[in-house]
Amino acid sequence: MRHYEIVFLVHPDQSEQVPAMVERYEGMVTGSGGAVHRKEDWGRRQLAHPINKIHKAHYVMMNVECGHDVMNEITEAFKFNDAVIRNLVIGRKEAITDISPMAIAVEEEKEREKESQRRRDEKAAVEAAMLSEKQPAAEEAP
Repeated sequence: MRHYEIVFLVHPDQSEQVPAMVERYEGMVTGSGGAVHRKEDWGRRQLAHPINKIHKAHYVMMNVECGHDVMNEITEAFKFNDAVIRNLVIGRKEAITDISPMAIAVEEEKEREKESQRRRDEKAAVEAAMLSEKQPAAEEAP
């Protein structure tokens, strides 16, 4: 069996179908005695260049070990699935199981977003507390 790295882009309107698609492709690989060494969902990202007037896509990457016939079956499935707007299959010499730099960047982006949301929540709580302190003082004044 050979090792492959697969990256495919899914139409942004079909993002909710991505887990089912990944599960189906995993089933094709494991059903033939192959293995999935790594799978990463990079989420919706801006495309560098529009594809068919589409500016965003949902990215998925998988490293698999399977036979050539199974890989042909997967690429055929990509061709007939309208939700997959682009795909790339690269043959590898060995299995790659490390986290990709892209997945690390996605995780860091999520952490930054959580931190900024936490700061916004803190700021809103402080502002609400300040407003509640000012209102009783204003009511007692007249």
